[in-house]
Amino acid sequence: MEIAEQKQVGGQSRYEQRARYLANENGFAFSYPPVPAHQFKAEHDRATDQDAPTGAIMLDASEALGTAYPATTPTLLCRYIRIRAGEQYSVTYTASGEVCYVMSGRGESKNGPDRITWQHGDVFCLPGGVETTYRADEDSLLFNVTDEPLLACAGVRAPTKDGSAVEAVVWRGEEIDRLLNDVYQRPITENTTGSSVQFSTRRTEPNYTTIPFINTAINTLAPGCDQRPHRHNGVAVTLAIQGDGIHSMIDGERISWLTGVAMITPATTLHSHHNRGDKRMRSLVIQDEGLHVYTRTPGFSFA
Repeated sequence: MEIAEQKQVGGQSRYEQRARYLANENGFAFSYPPVPAHQFKAEHDRATDQDAPTGAIMLDASEALGTAYPATTPTLLCRYIRIRAGEQYSVTYTASGEVCYVMSGRGESKNGPDRITWQHGDVFCLPGGVETTYRADEDSLLFNVTDEPLLACAGVRAPTKDGSAVEAVVWRGEEIDRLLNDVYQRPITENTTGSSVQFSTRRTEPNYTTIPFINTAINTLAPGCDQRPHRHNGVAVTLAIQGDGIHSMIDGERISWLTGVAMITPATTLHSHHNRGDKRMRSLVIQDEGLHVYTRTPGFSFA
């Protein structure tokens, strides 16, 4: 019987034919399409249409990113999930896990043996690879984030329930508000990056991530104040929970916030946030900075 490696085509085995050799003068010359600074207004409008059915609306930038799979950023995939009162929506993510922010409504999510009740203002995470069913007691809107593109790039499956690095966790809105009230009293110093509360778990300690490579926070900014310019190697998806009178400067371009709309801040770009409204800014910030912390390349700087 012929051994597969010995089968020749044009004098080469099929394994040799797959080989590519590169001898470029500059080994860093290749680059993927850049991550665009983009707001997902059309997706938000579809999700909040009063006639929108139960289901998910992906924030898919794969055409701009040049990926063969849906992606909001190279490592993150975001969705608005609309569930009408008394209805449910089920999905299984090929991801290490999911993070959800409850934009409005009340209901529960079931994932394997875990069942989490939720209401407006709560944040929760669940393992990937297991079917999640979202059921709403009243019309509800969730903002959902996974690391599906990261797994799709590597061509790997989601972990099994027993082997998952993610466990079911909920951070209650009232506790988030209590902690933010404490943060508001904290003096601003030269080391202050923002007035925020981050969401971590016992499973990810001592790291500050929500699921292994994704960190999540509620960020705020008082009226008339500015969050100083900074940059980092992680891309950021910012959901404007309260965005009236708020704008960002991203590499010199002014982008006005739209309440309820998510936007991308590309990695490494110098950016700042500015509140010229009469209410405290509030946003959900999701970053893949946990990936860079793990690889020791966070790249944070105020310069």
